[in-house]
Amino acid sequence: MLQVQQNFLLKTYSLIIMETNILTSRWAALKAENPQIRIRNAAQELGVSEVELLAGECGNTVWRLRPEFQAILGEVETLGKVMALTRNEEIVHERKGTYLNPSLNNNHVGLFVGEDIDLRIFFSSWASAFAVKEGSDEKPRYSIQFFAEDGEAIHKIYLTPQSDFDAFETLVEKYKSDDQTPEQAVTPRPAPEAETPDSDIDVEKFQEAWRNLKDTHDFFGLLRKHKLARVQALRLAPEGGFAVRLKNDTLRATLNAAAERQIPIMAFVGNRGMIQIHTGEVEHIVDYNEWLNVLDPDFNLHVKEPAIAQTWLVRKPTEDGMVTALEFFNEKEEQILQLFGKRKPGIPELESWRELIAEIEAQHQL
Repeated sequence: MLQVQQNFLLKTYSLIIMETNILTSRWAALKAENPQIRIRNAAQELGVSEVELLAGECGNTVWRLRPEFQAILGEVETLGKVMALTRNEEIVHERKGTYLNPSLNNNHVGLFVGEDIDLRIFFSSWASAFAVKEGSDEKPRYSIQFFAEDGEAIHKIYLTPQSDFDAFETLVEKYKSDDQTPEQAVTPRPAPEAETPDSDIDVEKFQEAWRNLKDTHDFFGLLRKHKLARVQALRLAPEGGFAVRLKNDTLRATLNAAAERQIPIMAFVGNRGMIQIHTGEVEHIVDYNEWLNVLDPDFNLHVKEPAIAQTWLVRKPTEDGMVTALEFFNEKEEQILQLFGKRKPGIPELESWRELIAEIEAQHQL
């Protein structure tokens, strides 16, 4: 019986290695055909997850790290100035700076609260971590990359010319896993829960609670309490401008106006495991094919503009006065981007932002 089990395991392992070799060969052929293709796009074309492609290079240009995420993040400050990248399917958010002021002791939620690197981390979706070398030997590019259980990238940290490369090597050696096999198991993402029918919502109580908000952070709890999806909540918002549907060219108009008037904004981009925030002015707004881009020295934002399916102006009362945001959604009604005027708790919203939003509402309302 034991021999049968051993033979089965050996055969299974051989099949896994064979499949991995085939995938690695297909990936190499795709890169040869299109040297500029990004690994995320290649994974989609090959019908696998990004992490499966990446893991195929383990022991070569990729090193699997132990899944000690809080510990690894706790030492990222030693790398100095890096580039933090968080994205979803439609938007890429890149911010350069140093990882400062971490709060990582909670197994579920973590924070970095720095002027440059500002993150909200949700560890329940994190599953694997890798150190990666890309590019040629003459111009290598080093990074630490984190992935969800379904193989989608959650967050990436790229070294810059100002980074400490010795500290990177030390970190990788410290957390390198004993397992460097060239495959990575993935688990499909669970299907989203069905939306609660409007008829089952106590709309009056929900609207009253919205009108009585004291903090923008309480809005998420409000949705959970009333079992509301986000777009559904916006549809059922109180009257009086609490939620206003806008045209999908609103983002372009807002970024251009903010750049022209030098109004500092806050741009939130996230996925299941991370929200990354930029606070500051934007300057260079550039089109490239279907992408709308902010290309500033320390902040880049890349937006697949045709993928914006809904745009909403959202107002929430707080103890500091009304706070106004623009929220952008894809065709699945998933939030892909939020814009605010620069603000901090205890300080009212920028009047220049309110004036801009009033103009945007008048010109872009559906």
